[in-house]
Amino acid sequence: MHELFEFPADGSGLRRAFSNFPSGVVAVAAEIDGTPYGLAVSTFVPVSLDPPLVSFCVQNSSSTWPLLAKAGHLGLSLLGTDQQAAAKALGTRDGDRFRGSELHRGTGESIFIDGASAWIEGVPEVEVPAGDHSVVILRIHRIATRADVEPLVFQGSKFRRLLAS
Repeated sequence: MHELFEFPADGSGLRRAFSNFPSGVVAVAAEIDGTPYGLAVSTFVPVSLDPPLVSFCVQNSSSTWPLLAKAGHLGLSLLGTDQQAAAKALGTRDGDRFRGSELHRGTGESIFIDGASAWIEGVPEVEVPAGDHSVVILRIHRIATRADVEPLVFQGSKFRRLLAS
């Protein structure tokens, strides 16, 4: 029998429980007035095939999201296993969040990180308040993938690779 650990349903307990669930690492980025802005999200979920929608969550305390929310088009880069440094840089509060990353432009303000496993370009459609986060629903306009790049996974407060069986 496996040992069960119980924690209160507070921020600390939820972090422990959620850390057991692996998620992809996604960069959300746009160029505003000639400057690239971006942040990393790990709460990214496909929502609908028709119409094509995805969602991601951003903290209400983010100083970057209010800038990105003004963009007409956003670029989502689903980071690959070799992009741990890019994911860490996107998570910093100060400095160049794109250091060491090559960027390419999409439609409107959207920008993408080169070398990702997939790219999604879309327009923010709805933003729903949800506790200390907001859920953003994005309508997809363009998508591209690279079959030769494995996705970067975040689980247990660490970046990981998927193992092939």
